[in-house]
Formats: sequence, structure tokens, C-alpha cells
Amino acid sequence: MLRKSVNLAIVDDHSLFRKTLKNFLSEQANINVTIQASDMFDLLNRLKLSSVDILLMDLFMPGLNGNDALKTLRTEYPSMKILVLSMCTDQEFISELLSAGIHGYLSKSDEPDDLLGAIWAAADGKIYRNHYFTEALYRDKQNNFDTFSQGGEISLSDREKKILQLIWEEKGNKEIADELFLGIRSVEKIRQALKEKIGVKSTIGMLKYGIKRKIIGLNFRNADLADRVARIT
Repeated sequence: MLRKSVNLAIVDDHSLFRKTLKNFLSEQANINVTIQASDMFDLLNRLKLSSVDILLMDLFMPGLNGNDALKTLRTEYPSMKILVLSMCTDQEFISELLSAGIHGYLSKSDEPDDLLGAIWAAADGKIYRNHYFTEALYRDKQNNFDTFSQGGEISLSDREKKILQLIWEEKGNKEIADELFLGIRSVEKIRQALKEKIGVKSTIGMLKYGIKRKIIGLNFRNADLADRVARIT
């Protein structure tokens, strides 16, 4: 499969890790590491001069408030996909980050192939669905906390329900458009309207709603993910 080139930025305060990661990624076909920065200030200055498709960042750095950093990046660079690469595996924190609009969360102890999988998923506009994603997505269910209970039931059309299901199945906008005989732009508008209707800000928020309301049928292609979710629920 031919892939388009992606421009990638790395921000991490550990110089050896950052440079080793840059060397590894620079050896991969169609990945251009255009920025490596040691902190948010350095990153924001460099982003003014370079085009970046995907950002790899650690949110646990000295003097950095992770939530504030994400807000700034999402506001100033809304089209840039963000992958968080960290040693923290706290599920509540990861759940909050996913809801804030990141495209994936990886541990620094994960395999290199996992990172490459996350990069190409983000490049395709998809959220990287590893076990951190799944466990964070079900954290509220584990704690018997229904985020949407106060707002009551929302009536969704059959087409809106179908789109939620297709998003869960990792279909991109073009694939959804082809399946529903719609234009890509129409799918984009329906997705945005669906977020506003449900009252969420991200794709993760839509998926959480779909699962809570049993709109989404949980068909797992990965046995490990299915086993983890079964243990949580």
C-alpha cells in the first residue's frame, strides 16, 4: 500500500530518548521528522516555521501542564494529530486525554511497531486503538459512572446510529461516505452535528455515548482487546 509522506514533530525533555527516536523514525519510509523540541516553548516557536502532520509528545515534563498544553495545541493547530508517548499508564488520566482529542496513547515501553501503527492510524485520521484506549474508554463503565445520565436520552436517526457504528469499526470518512452513498463533505457535517447533538467535543465522546446507550455493537477483531474489555466490564 502506497502511503503519503507525513511530517512529524517530537517533543520530549530527555535528549537521548528524543534523538534516538528521531533516528529510528527517520529510517522509516515516508516519515519526515521535521521538528525535535525539548519543551513546549521550543515546540511552539518551531511550529511557526514548519508544517507538522503528527506530534509525538510526553505530557509529563518539568514545568508543563499537560491539559493546558493540549488546549493550546488543539486551538492553534486543529489539524495536527497528537500522539502521547509517556511512562504514565493511569487510566483516568488517559481517558481525559482521549476526550481532549488526542489520536492515541502509548507507553515508552511499547514496541517500535506499536508506535509505527499509531503514526499511520493518525495519518489516516483514525484513533489508535490499543489496550490503553480500550481500558480508558471503559473506565467510566467500570466505576458505574454514566457521563450522559443527566442529559437523558437523545433521539438519533438510523443514519446517525450507523455512522457511530462505522466510526467504532475504524472506518474513515471516505469509507463511511461510500457505504452510505454520501459525499465525504456530508459525512464530515453529520459527524460534527452529531457531536453537537450529543454534547461532546471529540470522537471518543461519541464512542462513549454510543457504548453507554448500546447503539454500538462491540465487534472486536483483536482477541486481546476483547479479553481485556470482558475483564473490565
